[in-house]
Amino acid sequence: MQNEVRRKDKLMPEAQIDEILRTAYCARMATAGKDGWPYICPLLYVWDGQKLWFHNSGAEGHLKANVRHDSKACFEIDIPGQVFAYGRFECDTSVEYQSVIAFGRISIEEGTTTKTRFFDNLMAKYYPEDASRKKHFYPRLDQITLYAMTIERITGKHTPLPAPEDRWPAADHTKSPHSA
Repeated sequence: MQNEVRRKDKLMPEAQIDEILRTAYCARMATAGKDGWPYICPLLYVWDGQKLWFHNSGAEGHLKANVRHDSKACFEIDIPGQVFAYGRFECDTSVEYQSVIAFGRISIEEGTTTKTRFFDNLMAKYYPEDASRKKHFYPRLDQITLYAMTIERITGKHTPLPAPEDRWPAADHTKSPHSA
């Protein structure tokens, strides 16, 4: 589901949002504490097509305290690309990018089976097969906190890299053409 955005020309299709959620390396999760202060945490994550899954220490830290206070959160991924000029002034510069922002609610998940499934998916995403290491064995599951975020709204935006003939100096797309 997509929320209303001002720059509809930047919206990406849902299939591209799903691809980014499945493959992006790192994301940031924002929550708010009892004191009203925001907290942003970079993290590795897994997207299962329904929920975003991530973990951290079992210790009581900012993230866990914030989730217990208020389950609402904002999840962000950005993938920067090449910087390019589109017009004759220095300010006529942009960047190729893709970004996904999701709003939803986080829950703390329990259970060895759920945690094992998460780590199996996490290892499959981030670590290549290694026949020399024991698979599906996670002896410290009781020392982590597993979180799942149910998405309530999501948007993806992007600016593709224009073809060379559509960039400066081949083309002039200056935003203020009558300036000196």
